[in-house]
Amino acid sequence: MIVAGFILLAVGAADLVRQFAPIRWIGYLATAVLLLLLGSVSDAVLPMIAALLAGVAWVWCMPDGRPSPAGFWPAVLLALISVGAVIWIGDRGSAGLIGEVWQLRSPFGEVSFDLAILTLGLTAFLLESANLVVRAALDGEHTWRPIESAESAPEAAAPEAAPTEADPARDRRDAFQGGRLIGPLERMLVLILTLAAAYPILAAMLAAKGIVRFPEISRDGETGARAEYFLVGSLVSWVIALGAAFLVWWSAHS
Repeated sequence: MIVAGFILLAVGAADLVRQFAPIRWIGYLATAVLLLLLGSVSDAVLPMIAALLAGVAWVWCMPDGRPSPAGFWPAVLLALISVGAVIWIGDRGSAGLIGEVWQLRSPFGEVSFDLAILTLGLTAFLLESANLVVRAALDGEHTWRPIESAESAPEAAAPEAAPTEADPARDRRDAFQGGRLIGPLERMLVLILTLAAAYPILAAMLAAKGIVRFPEISRDGETGARAEYFLVGSLVSWVIALGAAFLVWWSAHS
């Protein structure tokens, strides 16, 4: 369990640094030092070193500015490693120095250090890394992408169109808005509501997303491109969040 937690934490932290840190190498260095300290005080230095190597491999295989050369397979491999580590390694009996003072209660009972790290790693992964997985899935299916659609318009066509004030507003509405922010929030809600067994609320939330996006999807015409983009992206995002909830549930009950 600790192996899966550290790997997911390293991958998620690397992607958060890559997305938000103004100077990436400083962010990577600080993250590596903090993670190594966490591994040393929890008697898990070797798992943490393996996690850092996995984070480096993930950043190399899943670039954020272009399609992944490895496609969707790094995400599949990461999922298999995480599930295997949770099922076959399980919770440790001791967590080193931090285990002597660790105590975390919840409405469902005691939360071990290994389970807390796994939950933290999954949370970090859902925030930004899952966006890369969704993008890789869309690229693998050659699904219509709003940004690419806007950028692919030839510049020579601009003078032919009359410069009206309605064009900028139409361009802004041409793509799904807020996906990069809505995606992480949606996955976190799916994770929390699934673990809380609030299935009616979860179903209502997922249905509400379709209702809110319907005006944008309805502009598809005969191509169905926006509908495909919405379905593929949403289903992949939901599967990731539900898989994270399953890992937490399995770890808590194993």
